[in-house]
Parts: sequence; C-alpha cells; structure tokens
Amino acid sequence: MTKILVIEDENAVRENLVELLEAEDFETIDAANGKVGINLALTEVPDLILCDLMMPEFDGYAVLTTLRQEPLTATIPFIFLTAKATKADFRQGMELGADDYLTKPFTRAELLSAIDGRLKKQATLKQYFSTSPQLKAFNSEMLVVKNILHGAIEQGHFRQFFVEYQPQVDIHSGKIIAAEALLRWQSPELGIVAASELVPLAESTELIIAIGEWVLESVCQQNRAWQNAGYSPLCIAVNFSARQFTQPDLIKKIVHFLTTNNLEPHYLELELTESLIMQDINAAIAIMNELRSLGVKIAVDDFGTGYSSLMYLKKLPINKLKIDRYFIHNVANDPQKAAITTALIQMGHNLNLQVIAEGVETELDLEFLRQHNCDAMQGFLFSRPVTAAEFQKFLSRSAEIKQTS
Repeated sequence: MTKILVIEDENAVRENLVELLEAEDFETIDAANGKVGINLALTEVPDLILCDLMMPEFDGYAVLTTLRQEPLTATIPFIFLTAKATKADFRQGMELGADDYLTKPFTRAELLSAIDGRLKKQATLKQYFSTSPQLKAFNSEMLVVKNILHGAIEQGHFRQFFVEYQPQVDIHSGKIIAAEALLRWQSPELGIVAASELVPLAESTELIIAIGEWVLESVCQQNRAWQNAGYSPLCIAVNFSARQFTQPDLIKKIVHFLTTNNLEPHYLELELTESLIMQDINAAIAIMNELRSLGVKIAVDDFGTGYSSLMYLKKLPINKLKIDRYFIHNVANDPQKAAITTALIQMGHNLNLQVIAEGVETELDLEFLRQHNCDAMQGFLFSRPVTAAEFQKFLSRSAEIKQTS
C-alpha cells in the first residue's frame, strides 16, 4: 500500500486530507508541524510527501531542504501545498527540489491527479534505473572517480589537494576574527572538486580519515605560519564528518597536530552538524567534553536545519552557533525567517554562545543582523573562500589599518 506523509499545521485541512487519502486506499501518516514531519519522514520513509509551505518554525522550504540532504529521503516525491503561488515561490521550491505545487483551495481531482502523476514518474524512474545500462555506466564512473581519488592520495601524497579559507567577520567592527577552512581537490582528470562533492565520496570509503588528517595538519601548520609572520592570532574552523568524529584516536591525533605546530588549542575549532551530533548524542557530548577540556573550540554548523530537540542544546559543550544560510537569505524581507533568526540569536546569547550567520550576501541582511546583535558573519558579501595567499592579503590589510589607527 502506498504510504503518504501529510505535513500541515492547520488541523482541519490536515484531517480532511487524511480522510480523503484513506478513502482512496492510501496509507497515511500526518504531522502538525515541520519538525515532526521531518522526523516521521526519516523514520517512516513514505512514498510521497504533501507539505504545507507556510508553517511556523519549520516552513515547507526548511522541511524540503533538510530531507533532500538525507540519503533516505532525498528522492521521495515532494508536493507543496500553498495558499499563494507566485513565480518566486515556484522557482525557489523547484530549485530546492520540489516536484509539484498545489494551490489552495484545490479539488479532490487535482490532488489525486498530482499524486498519481508523481507516483507514476517515480515508478518509471525506479524501473529505468534498475535495468538501465546508463546506471551501470554511472556506477562504473563512480568507481573510476574513487580510484582517481585513491591514487591522488596514495601516489600524489595530497599534492592535488589544497585548503581555502573564508573569513568570519565581527559584524560591528568589520574586522576578521576567524576563518573556516574548506577543502578543495584539483584533479588533473576531473578539475576542481569541492568539499560538498568530495566528502560524501570519501565517506563511502576509508579515505575520509586520511583526508581529514591532512586538512587538520595543513590548517595547524598554516595558522602557525601566520602567527610566526606576526599576524594577529585567529581561530580557524575545520569541518568534521561523522566518520572522522567517531574515530577512536581522534583526541590523540588532534593533540599531536597542535603540539607539533606549537599551536594553542583555542586557535582550532571543530564544526559539527546537528545531524552528526544527534546520531548518538551521549557519545558526541563525551567526545566534545574531552575536546573542550583541551581548549579546542566547538561550533554547531548549519544550526536550525536539523531535527534535534532544543532541550539538548544547553547540554552541549559548545562555543558557537552558526545559523544556516537558509534563514539568512532574504531575512530582512521575510517575516518568518526574521522571527526565527532573531530567536536563534537570542537563544544563543542566553546560553553564552557566540552566534555567527552563514551565507550573508546583501547589505540589507547584514544590517538586519547588526540590529539584532548577531556577533559575526560569513558570506560572499565580505569574501568568497580564498587561497591561503589571498587570505594573507586580508590579514596584511587588517594589520595596516591597525597600525594607522
């Protein structure tokens, strides 16, 4: 029996939808808000999702963004239910991966037609990919890419890899106060491969451990080099995947790289996602406590898009919250995003955490964050990720300004 998840905050609408679908012999599960809907999608893995667009806390866009990032739910057909339907809504939804829109009020026939169309297309795709030589070619291609990656590490000794740095800037002073390190792979065969593509590939093998160690060592070396050159010390953040974070000798390796480079621990920060932490909250807290006891800083990355309970947040031994770029984009003109972002800033400050906004791209969004006392920003408005040499130019300019002031 086909299983459909209904995510709708209006009780009457949700109950009517469930009743209609059950009358058509669909198995239904329903959620009264986006957060519950995400949890149900991940645990029940439905065949199709109907989701209201305008909901408090987690709106339809946030639900879709979260589910498209999870392997279990990434390809589930997703239909938005909305009371408005502007071109901007359609474009944003489709860019995030929505399959269809239904504008309220819609008829029973329109609903069933939309569901039937998406289910038939999904069935066709499944049949195609289960027998298609193209899929076999794709799998072969992925094997080739993995082999190229393996060769780049084993034979090239990481010469094809480099780290870029994106500045994190104090919102009120405009000064660079930290940076995020971002891995890049310059493959002769594939061109430049970003971390968003490289990390999932490396995670599917054991290569992620070796790559993670190289990044950590490179960042510690670079930070020490900048300090030796006389630049003001900065904390540099390194992203950690689940497999990296749970390796048994993680603490030992971090201590080794810090000691070897004579780097004080508080100049290193580990960025962990909500979903990583929530995989095993107790184990994660234990590891984070060890890291904090060393003096290493910890940030929760992409905060607001995960499905963790806020009751756990105060238990986490962290220093920083990074508000996800989804909430920051157009925050000055979106009342719901504005309300959520304001609440996240206040909550972070109440827990004595530094709050940084990711993906800041416009002066309007920056001004909103400044007015609501966000601590720092990171985004294209100030700078894209740049090479170590380009980042050093930022440091040089900051040093010149400091000397003349």
